[in-house]
Amino acid sequence: MPPATGRATARSWLIWLAAVTVYLLAVFHRTSFGVAGLQAAERFGVGAAALGTFTVLQVGVYAAMQIPTGVLVDRYGPRRVLTVAVLVLGAGQLLLGVAHSYGLGLLARGVLGLGDALTFVSVLRLVAAHFPGRQYALLTSFTAAVGYIGNLAATVPLALLLDASGWTPTFLAVGAVTVLYTLVVALRVHDVPAGEPLPVREAVRPRELAHQVAEAWRTPGTRLGFWVHFSTMFAPNALTLLWGVPWLVQGQGQSKATASALLTVFVFGSMAGGPLLGSVIGRHPSTRMPLVGGYIGGAALVWAVLLSWPGRVPLPLLVPAFAFLALGGPASMIGFALARDYNPLSRVGTATGVVNVGGFVATTIAALGVGVLLQWTGGNFRISLLAIVAILALGTFRMLVWWRRTRAHLFLAAARGEELPVRITRRRWDAALPETPIVAA
Repeated sequence: MPPATGRATARSWLIWLAAVTVYLLAVFHRTSFGVAGLQAAERFGVGAAALGTFTVLQVGVYAAMQIPTGVLVDRYGPRRVLTVAVLVLGAGQLLLGVAHSYGLGLLARGVLGLGDALTFVSVLRLVAAHFPGRQYALLTSFTAAVGYIGNLAATVPLALLLDASGWTPTFLAVGAVTVLYTLVVALRVHDVPAGEPLPVREAVRPRELAHQVAEAWRTPGTRLGFWVHFSTMFAPNALTLLWGVPWLVQGQGQSKATASALLTVFVFGSMAGGPLLGSVIGRHPSTRMPLVGGYIGGAALVWAVLLSWPGRVPLPLLVPAFAFLALGGPASMIGFALARDYNPLSRVGTATGVVNVGGFVATTIAALGVGVLLQWTGGNFRISLLAIVAILALGTFRMLVWWRRTRAHLFLAAARGEELPVRITRRRWDAALPETPIVAA
């Protein structure tokens, strides 16, 4: 594992840049349906409900693949997994370009979800190997911020390209560019810093793989990271991927152009907040959970105001509300820092995959929950969006449970004389354990 002190080399930064571009491409492909919805409905001859299935399927595949991706990264290395990811992403977009039937379109989006699922964990595994621990949170936030550039590219630029060139030429072109980027990954990405030997990766039996996943899941810090990710990122995702525009247009009476512009607040808010939050956490690791708690408390207040506001919510209130909710993406990166801190490097990929499942499982539940309630209530968004509040409450409760258990684990480790990544102080609500001072790693 990289030393806790010191600086990363220029070579490590170039490796990260080559790898994070794969994540940018993945986010671009993930969000490309946001501006292609009308063309997709016409091309495949389906309605809004069937179009929603594209999003649920893609997010579901992504979530289901996170733990297997972590295992693959630990077993074969991030370079190989990223190479496969780029090929799969390109193949999925090429397939979508030639698809004319609804079933083939669904298959293409499922393939894209698979390729997307292989990227983020791989990039974070490279960060863990090439950068010192104090920079991990900052690089994680930078990685997420670069991904939002892909999100921006999938809005106005992609819409203009679709209008000018049409469905098939557009998606064939972006698919071909993605496949060609495989050469960059193969030539520029390396699993370990220069001068370090490649880790010996022996063949692992399925039972041993299951044991590795179980060990990651049993680690209190991993479980805490899972619930942090679950609680923070799902609400912005549910709005930007599916329900934001329908709520603003049908529930708030905004025009489609205004609704689309409002959703860019999530993108810019995350891009600005991510590096700022990452730098604070990198310098002061002990602020991680207080920051998460502050975000969740603020999010609960925002939803209380939005859903109780009489009549149409004014734009001067929607903009700061969305800007605050956008910080859920950067806050969710704290979950990955927890996985990195409390697992050995050989298991960081698996633990990161476990954590990454949290937010996307919550996103899938939220997307389905809001849709079901809309159907039951005849389109009442005020009631239907309470599904998001309910999921936020569940995630917060479980996060608090595992925060307390992780603290107990830290006190026991300190009693054994182990070095720990954060400095914490005993509180009255902590478990009854020996009074032992905690030292920073």
